[in-house]
Amino acid sequence: MERTALVIGATGQVGRATVRALVRDGWQVRAGSRGGRGGPLWPLDWHVHPVPLDREDDDELAEAVGDGCDLVVDTVAYGARHARQLIELSDRIGSAVVLSSAAVYLDDRGLGFGADGVAFPVPIAETQATIAAGTGDYAAEKAALERELLDAGAVLPTTVLRAGAIHGPHTVHPREWHFVKRALDRRPARVLAYGGESQFHPVSTANLAELVRLAASEPGARVLNAADPEAPTVREIGAAIHSVLDHSADEVLIDGPSPAPPVGETPWSTANPVVLDMSVAQRQLGYRPVTDYLRSLPETVSWLVDATRDRDWRDVFTDLLEYRTDYFDYAAEDAWLARHR
Repeated sequence: MERTALVIGATGQVGRATVRALVRDGWQVRAGSRGGRGGPLWPLDWHVHPVPLDREDDDELAEAVGDGCDLVVDTVAYGARHARQLIELSDRIGSAVVLSSAAVYLDDRGLGFGADGVAFPVPIAETQATIAAGTGDYAAEKAALERELLDAGAVLPTTVLRAGAIHGPHTVHPREWHFVKRALDRRPARVLAYGGESQFHPVSTANLAELVRLAASEPGARVLNAADPEAPTVREIGAAIHSVLDHSADEVLIDGPSPAPPVGETPWSTANPVVLDMSVAQRQLGYRPVTDYLRSLPETVSWLVDATRDRDWRDVFTDLLEYRTDYFDYAAEDAWLARHR
């Protein structure tokens, strides 16, 4: 029996992997994106139908859903408004899978990501407390998205995926660029705060797509963590990326936080580990990861190098500039290294 899925944000990092996974599982896919063009993204025999879709436009979303679809996968949903958009169309949607973030979690003292002294339990289970729903803050908006969808689970069964640090090709916010650029610039040292032992659990787009595929076949109102089988340390990540690029660099480990920010800071740097518990997905969906961080890394690194060839990286990875602009302050790094040595 033919199953139809609408993927919102289909040309993005998670969307592309999701389209691929659903097609391989026999789904007919409507690929929703602002461009709405198939181009060379998907082979003709994949039965992917590109549709123009601006996530903020209620009418375009309703038109993309059409007379109905068995599944909606929303990779770009953010805030209560996007949840309500989907709920209003619930009479035409069989079930949904929506991307959230592990950033919603609070530690046992009520501290969230970025707070001084935050220390999550290891590993973090889906029952861990989360931030209050709100507006104007990434985590609070994601929490609001989750609450609305889960409260409406009786009319729109939705699997919410709380993703770790997403990695893979076709991204505008690649954490791996931190080490890739240093290799391309032939930087002589990898300077790492917290002794290089920080852990911020990553998740490959391929593993996210596998979770989507499984949840699509077993609809339900649930929250699931989304992470790779292991959580490598930032020291392991940096060494692995530089190994892929055949770059040698001295490892300089800082005991504790950076003594002169941004020296030693990375997109994975945390004083205490952030590791997600994947046992619920394994138990409920039979989830087994299709890859791990180190195996998937060469494809990501290759894509990053190709994407920036003959281009200014700041024009390619636009979200990085919104997040932080000083990771490549080599002058500060060199000055600190001179004093340190």
